[in-house]
This record gives sequence, C-alpha cells and structure tokens, in this order.
Amino acid sequence: MASNSGQTGSDAASAAAKTLADPTSTAEEKAAAASALSQAPESEGETGAEAASASSKTLSDPKSDGTEKSAAASALSQTPEDASKK
Repeated sequence: MASNSGQTGSDAASAAAKTLADPTSTAEEKAAAASALSQAPESEGETGAEAASASSKTLSDPKSDGTEKSAAASALSQTPEDASKK
C-alpha cells in the first residue's frame, strides 16, 4: 500500500499555482489550489515565489470574489520573506 506523506508533489504544486493565476478558475478550484500549495514539501510548508505571485494577482484582481481572495491570502500568509530567492 502506498504511503501518504500529506504533502503536495511538485507537479501538483505547479498545477495549483496555475489554477490560482487562471482568471477562469472557480472559487472552489482556487481554494483547493491554495490548500495544496500550503502543503508543498519543496517549500517546507511555505508558499513559493510562483505561488505567491499568483496569490498576489488573485488578491488584486477586482473580479476575484471573497472565497478566492481568502484562499490567496491563506497561501500568502505562508510565504517566507525570501520567497523571491527560491
């Protein structure tokens, strides 16, 4: 039986970042993507630079609703100060 490390793999994290940046993604999709990114192992539980950028765009997008902005804020709250160096 395969074990579940409880962490998001790099391919899934990349897809999640794209989901956050996609203006056609639904609020539910963006919430799931933000959750997945918060569990990416390569960032040691922190949101990486690409995801932080996507989250920032979501927060500044006037078309984003409250759920989308909440998910993006959650992801950004887990961004290390040096995310731009990753």
